[in-house]
Amino acid sequence: MITLEFARTLYDDSDPVHDFDHVLRVLALARRIGPAEGADMAVVEAAVLLHDIHRADEDPQRHADEPETQDHALLAAEHARHILAQCQPTPSAAFIEAVAHAIAAHRFRNAVEPQTLEAQVMFDADKLDAIGAIGIARAYAYGGRNGQRLWGEVPPGYDGSSPDHTPHHEFIYKLARIPERLYTDTGRAIARERHTYMVAFFARLAAEVEGQV
Repeated sequence: MITLEFARTLYDDSDPVHDFDHVLRVLALARRIGPAEGADMAVVEAAVLLHDIHRADEDPQRHADEPETQDHALLAAEHARHILAQCQPTPSAAFIEAVAHAIAAHRFRNAVEPQTLEAQVMFDADKLDAIGAIGIARAYAYGGRNGQRLWGEVPPGYDGSSPDHTPHHEFIYKLARIPERLYTDTGRAIARERHTYMVAFFARLAAEVEGQV
């Protein structure tokens, strides 16, 4: 069906946060979550390999409260339909739509709610790569790319739109909320450990910023 070698050609790796390494990490998580939950892994793996092929079409500087001009998940879902329809042997229409739905529904700010187990596994695997040690690394990679400071206090009720957004703001505004958004028991179990690590990291970082340790 969709091979790793073919999927790799669809990513330009210009974004260290959503490069093909991200895809491989999500694939590893999906292969852990999917079998435990009883998902159709052919659908899950095809969705994972194609889920971010239009990430570059979304504005990386857009704040959370600004309207979207492009939704990379919906664009990728439509592109995936065309890619899968050209595969030999051609998958069934039901398979293609199952993959497309999982891709369309994988975003944190859902335009489409994951309705199938396979879409839920895709969602959870993708979100788990945004938390834990790798999530912190990705937040700082994004911050460095966009000139963010290393640290900043987060005001109560922060809505994600400050020009002084830092990885600490990202943790408070989004990353800390990911565990409660997950769908599968397996995904939530992984998230609990990763969340605990992030809490400890940012507490330690705050103490170092203030010269306490």
